[in-house]
Amino acid sequence: MAEELTLISRPVYASTPTARDVAAVFFRQRRLFALSFLSIFLVALAYGMLTPSYVAEMKVLVRRGRQDPLITPVPTSPPEFARDQVSEEELNSEAELLRDQDTLRDVVEKASLASRGNWLSAWMNKNSAARVEHAVRHLDQHLQIDPLKKSTIILVRYRSSSPQKAAQVLELLGAAYLKRHEEVRRPIGEFEFFDQQVHVAQRELAESESRLLDFDREQGIVSASVERDQVLQQLSEAQAVELQTRVKLSETARRISTLEQKIHSLPERTTTAIRNSDNPELLQKLKSTLLDLQLKRTALLTKFEPSYRLVQEVDKQIAEAKQAIAAQDQLPLRDETTQPEPNREWAKAELIKAQVDFASLAERAKATATMLTSYQQSAQRLEQQSVQQEQLLKDFEASESKYLLYVNKREEARIADALDKRAILNVAIAEPPAVPALPARSELSFALLGIAAAAVGSTGLSFAADYLSPAFRTPDEVKAYLNMPVLASLPQPRT
Repeated sequence: MAEELTLISRPVYASTPTARDVAAVFFRQRRLFALSFLSIFLVALAYGMLTPSYVAEMKVLVRRGRQDPLITPVPTSPPEFARDQVSEEELNSEAELLRDQDTLRDVVEKASLASRGNWLSAWMNKNSAARVEHAVRHLDQHLQIDPLKKSTIILVRYRSSSPQKAAQVLELLGAAYLKRHEEVRRPIGEFEFFDQQVHVAQRELAESESRLLDFDREQGIVSASVERDQVLQQLSEAQAVELQTRVKLSETARRISTLEQKIHSLPERTTTAIRNSDNPELLQKLKSTLLDLQLKRTALLTKFEPSYRLVQEVDKQIAEAKQAIAAQDQLPLRDETTQPEPNREWAKAELIKAQVDFASLAERAKATATMLTSYQQSAQRLEQQSVQQEQLLKDFEASESKYLLYVNKREEARIADALDKRAILNVAIAEPPAVPALPARSELSFALLGIAAAAVGSTGLSFAADYLSPAFRTPDEVKAYLNMPVLASLPQPRT
């Protein structure tokens, strides 16, 4: 009957165990409890004493010291600081940057953490790349990075069995972090890029300047635009002179036509004086002749009759003399004085002058037309030269501006590189790591931890062993399982 009872599994009780039940478990499993407690305590104490853990600390200060200039195609203006506080996002970003895989890989390679592979890596025959990745993962797990509350400091801790190794890892981590921070915050090769662009821009500037000088030397001009403006001004003045000349030509031609008509309408000479007077010499001669004839008649009448032929002839002569004297009295002597017409002479002089002026104006108009043609050709030629020269000047100014811009940018990059080399960054190592002299936990702490671990472990083992045991240990268990009263129970004999 006892053998059958030992083969029956122990039931699950629905009632809550009492303190007596718990004590009974410890009493029944006292040997297992003691052995497991002692084993766990000794193992924990040996681990703490043989493999002490050293923790090295490093503090990183995040600040707003300066801002890196933006890479723009224009001169960079001085940065404006809108605020001095460091936000929580910036602190978390810097903390994540400390856990950057490239940064940790650099630390692993410099600290030779991958060369000390553990027995598991050697047993799995991992290659160097796998060992590096395993070391990076191990380093990431043992790094403790915590931004301190209400501060701009990030606390970095690393735990290792060697105090020198713990300090070395944090020191390498700080250097790799600053380098990584510089690479992330600032473009890589900025100074080299701008230095290369300065040389290219300098060569382009020299070429554009040479083209401009060659153009000026070949064309024989200094400033095509200024000379073009001067020629245009002379062209405008020449056009005004030509217009005035044409107007004067038209006026002179009209004047010549008018003077010619006037000359044809005027007489050549004009009477200036008219005088009427007797001829005393003729009258005196006629009267003397008349007197002689009368005396001759008188003398003839003394000798002859009036009908005598000679007397009649003398009478006839006397009558003719009287008629001549009478006619002389009726027709006095007329004296007229004439001279050339002054208006005609003035018109002729003005006509000659106008004709001379017309010929002069015609020659002047011809010379002005030739000069206008020359000015127009010069203006067109200078206009083309001005366009070419202005384009060359624009190319030269653009090359000069680009050269000065790249020189300025190169100087900014040089200053930024110099500041970064002097560690004038937005982050700084506020407290460098030091070699810890004492382990993170003392022997007493390991002893206490060993006691606690041994207590928990042995208790768990005792309860597990008691729970997994299939035997009935009390009459109540039999009664609960069989639902029958127990008539008697015998205590287990001591061995």
